[in-house]
Amino acid sequence: MAGHGTSAVRRRYGFILLTYALTAVMLGATLPTPMYELYGDRMQFSVLTTTIIFASYAGAVLSALLLFGRWSDAVGRRPVLLAGVAFAIASSAVFLFADSVPVLIVGRVLSGVSAGIFTGTATAAIIEAASPKWRPRAAAVATVANLGGLGLGPMVAGLLVQYGPAPLHLSFALHVGLVVLAAVAVWLAPETSQRQGQLGVQRLSVPPQTRGVFAIAATAAFAGFAVNGLFASVSPTFVAHLMGVSNHAIGGAVAGLMIITAAATQPFALRVAPGRAVAVGSGMLVIAMVMLNVALHFVSLAGLVAASLVAGIGQGLSFGRGLAAVSERTPPERRAEVSSTYFLVAYVAISLPVIGVGAAAQRWGLQTAGEVFSGIIGTLAVVCLIAILVQERRHADDLDVE
Repeated sequence: MAGHGTSAVRRRYGFILLTYALTAVMLGATLPTPMYELYGDRMQFSVLTTTIIFASYAGAVLSALLLFGRWSDAVGRRPVLLAGVAFAIASSAVFLFADSVPVLIVGRVLSGVSAGIFTGTATAAIIEAASPKWRPRAAAVATVANLGGLGLGPMVAGLLVQYGPAPLHLSFALHVGLVVLAAVAVWLAPETSQRQGQLGVQRLSVPPQTRGVFAIAATAAFAGFAVNGLFASVSPTFVAHLMGVSNHAIGGAVAGLMIITAAATQPFALRVAPGRAVAVGSGMLVIAMVMLNVALHFVSLAGLVAASLVAGIGQGLSFGRGLAAVSERTPPERRAEVSSTYFLVAYVAISLPVIGVGAAAQRWGLQTAGEVFSGIIGTLAVVCLIAILVQERRHADDLDVE
């Protein structure tokens, strides 16, 4: 009877436990953001090094998604999630003792592997553990948990760095505690996988009937995630160096604001048709990049915050609904590989453009680098918006002909 009672508790609370675990693990992925300024001062490195450290995380996420993305179908969700928890604990432990750039990169790589293992597996587990009442909203809950954790990371760390003791250690000690609780949550949650898949590397491809929609949605995703990477890596440097605000809590809040806004947009995005959401999201990214350019040119903190909010709404609309638009045009048996290809574009966007910003900052200065970046990404979003409008016009013409 005791065993039956335990199973009932697992089924009842598994959805909540897994949602907490995803939030706690993802929170650690962005904890170091407000600390790069302090690390740079102590270890004497530039903005370019900051962006390389940040990008190492994105490369590790992508590698883990491709290498381990299918494992939970074969061996079960729980073992894979516990492995992700172990990597998260290892990452925070490394940061507790970080004293050089190579050690920081190791910490970021471990964090990226954790996030890459956890993101897809936890999302699947949350959807499978949801009750019939919550099943239609489970994917949105998982997305909010994922983005919410990423957005809270720099905000929590910024507060602890500014107002707590041991500014480079307290956040990671707290995260170890949160992730230990996440391990307990994963252990208590039910196993939801039927263990019918096979081990192997996730294949990447896009079928012919999906390529038109994929090209537009992926371009919007690239633009959104490039902006996301900029805010998550160097916006505290904008706040401190350009705007003269040395408060780490403010720098962390600006860094996390875009992602938090994208998370908060998810429930509303579900009410918008996928194609229209990508179009509106792209349009908002164009506006956000104009705002960012103006904010950097006139050295305005309020303008930077406003640009972050608008960019967050734009990304929140375009990314998730872009994936939905792609899924609608993709045969069910090909959706995993197409989704993985979509995420490949997103994580390339997080890493390469911000390294470019770091290199440009080293050569031309941080302000000019940010202005050039906002111009390039704004142009990309304009191209995406025009492509969507042309595609919608052709679709309408085809319906008229019929």
